[in-house]
Amino acid sequence: MPKTTPRLVLIALLLGCDERERLTFPSNQPGDDDQGPITVIDIPRDDTVLTEGDPFVLSGRSIDSSGVDTVYFDIVNGAFGFSPLTGEGADTVRFGLQISTIGRSGQTITVSAIAVDVLGNRGGPAIRRLSIE
Repeated sequence: MPKTTPRLVLIALLLGCDERERLTFPSNQPGDDDQGPITVIDIPRDDTVLTEGDPFVLSGRSIDSSGVDTVYFDIVNGAFGFSPLTGEGADTVRFGLQISTIGRSGQTITVSAIAVDVLGNRGGPAIRRLSIE
């Protein structure tokens, strides 16, 4: 082996071991430090028509890897409300809201659910319109 080979290897190692800035990519995952929780309504999947008098439970979940602090509900044209649901820092908080359809024929009830994570970031709302016939 020639005498210059160890020197070339040493130089290559020293140049190759220099500290470099690493590439970073935004993740857009639920719970990113500047992102609020993602809230979805699972049932019903879309705006829907309900029959007056039938029992109905709207269900969904809020997800945030930082932890969900609170889920808030806003009911428009329902003449009833729901207290906020505390998430206590869980990464997924499931909810179910019993919606009364008795005496509401011809009305459309709009349900909105929105969550805030433990860092104070507010997510976007999940909205469903329930038409009662």
